Amino acid sequence: MKEYFRKIASKTAYAMGTASAFLLSCVIVILWGITGPFFNYSDTWQLYINTGTTVATFLMVFLIQNTQNRDSKSLHLKMDELIRSTKNARDAFLELDDLSDDEIATIDGELRQIGGKITPSSEMRKLHKKIQNEKDRRVSIHSAAGTAITTMLKSPLGPLSGNTTTTTKKIK
Repeated sequence: MKEYFRKIASKTAYAMGTASAFLLSCVIVILWGITGPFFNYSDTWQLYINTGTTVATFLMVFLIQNTQNRDSKSLHLKMDELIRSTKNARDAFLELDDLSDDEIATIDGELRQIGGKITPSSEMRKLHKKIQNEKDRRVSIHSAAGTAITTMLKSPLGPLSGNTTTTTKKIK
């Protein structure tokens, strides 16, 4: 029974997360809205959409939760394997799920302190420098383009004035 439910839950959760499922839901709501005048927007007409959406939501909660639990457990097992296979990793991290919120917060604080003491490698400093240079380059291009556009718009005939030398100089 568990395996059958797992397969159904996984396939249903996947199918309900597709664009087709969303579009089908939109079509159903649109059709429901179009039929409103035929039913004089009665309470029964409203009850159909309310009941349908409530039942669908209720059932989907269980399917999505099942899929999410499996994904979470799978991710934890993968992380546990990485911890076990790493020489300097602390085995205490394998049982983090069993710790209290306060204990987890304490470990988080310790890791933040360790992270603050680590100095970036020369490669990381070079990478940060390249990123900053690229940001500066883009800002200067953006600024030059803005100046050129402003100059063009302020000229009496706009871009047709023939005054392109000023614009070209400011972009470079």
